[in-house]
Amino acid sequence: MDVKSAGRTLDLFELFAREQQPLSLSELAAALDAPVSSCFNLVRALKTRGFLFGVGGRKGIYPTRKMYDVASAIAAGEPWLKRMMPRLERLRDLTGETAILGKEEGGAVIYLAVLEGRQNIRYTARPGDLKPLHSSSIGKALLAAKLPKARTDALAKLRLDVMTENTIVDRARLADEIELTASRGYSITRGENVADVMAVASTVRFGGDVYGIAVAGPMHRMTEEVEAQQRRLMEICREIESDL
Repeated sequence: MDVKSAGRTLDLFELFAREQQPLSLSELAAALDAPVSSCFNLVRALKTRGFLFGVGGRKGIYPTRKMYDVASAIAAGEPWLKRMMPRLERLRDLTGETAILGKEEGGAVIYLAVLEGRQNIRYTARPGDLKPLHSSSIGKALLAAKLPKARTDALAKLRLDVMTENTIVDRARLADEIELTASRGYSITRGENVADVMAVASTVRFGGDVYGIAVAGPMHRMTEEVEAQQRRLMEICREIESDL
């Protein structure tokens, strides 16, 4: 399978996750912006492997539970994440805000787990989302966790794209921000990655890797509680490192 076909396969399952209803071949082709013939071959291959089945005669197509079973089996093979989840759940419950676990991957932050807060207005995201290092709280914390030379090299190579009007795009100012993060052990972002969202993040080390953990929520709530949220975050990070 080439890169394009692999990407289209993933797009197909993400499409079903959004739509949550059977789709016809023509609807799939339109949504994926792909030729009907290509979608036909993809659907036929996935049906053969047991990942899709026909609904309502030949008109509708929908995934079987095989993808769920495969994903569940994969998740069961992550003993460290399974052990961390109770701590992340506790962080969410203590703060009332969204708790996030992330790691640097390919010059960005990839979200590995997202436990959304229970309030109606909250920060929302999904596992697998990619965020810039320079504008996200986890990204800043991960940059600050590097050794000084590696930190300098990483900052020099970063693309400082503007994400919001509050994004720090001055390299010297960003370097100062990362140094401050390194000295105090946690980062803070104020609407730099998503407007009106504030987050605080720190890092944990295990298995030879560095992971970032963040608490994120609406600016008006986080501003009033940032010191308390920072203390709760650091407490959970210490507990996670002790556990692992």
